[in-house]
Amino acid sequence: MLNLLWPIFIVVSIFYSILSGNIENVEKAITESTESAVTFTLTLIGMTCLWSGIMEIASNTRIINYLTKIFKPIVKFLFPEVKEEQKSFKNIIMNIIANVLGLGNAATPIGLQAMSELQKNNNEKNKLSDSMMMLIVLNTASLQVIPITVIAIRTSLGSVSPTKIIFPVWISTICAAVVGISLTKILIKVNK
Repeated sequence: MLNLLWPIFIVVSIFYSILSGNIENVEKAITESTESAVTFTLTLIGMTCLWSGIMEIASNTRIINYLTKIFKPIVKFLFPEVKEEQKSFKNIIMNIIANVLGLGNAATPIGLQAMSELQKNNNEKNKLSDSMMMLIVLNTASLQVIPITVIAIRTSLGSVSPTKIIFPVWISTICAAVVGISLTKILIKVNK
């Protein structure tokens, strides 16, 4: 349906701008929006590279070892079929840490690595395992203590108060995580 609506909107808008004599405003808007889209994309790519590099360096530090000890019981509860010695276990913990710190751009590649490792251990390759479903839910909920990426984006777009979103982010991500984890655990038990 949207494949039909968007072209209609575009054609009607251009036709109306020609009739009203505002075609130069359309050209200006197109130029400005494509410029800002490219700038925004390059900013996100740069932030992804930066935070991925920081998480890679951090994975070899003592801080991550301490955080790993804190999150280990949680990961064992959420992912009972993943063994501690498996590479996916460490990737899941790193993914959770990146999400909690609000580094969604770093969490994505780590989450993809974890999902790839979980798929290797999956007996039914054409079906998601319980751990894979839980990882998707955790990434979607993205429980965050400090939403660094969102604050950085708000700052780059000229927000007067970029940190004002912290409390709403806490509320929404905690609610999303609790509901998502609870429903996933219930559905896993029902389907067994």
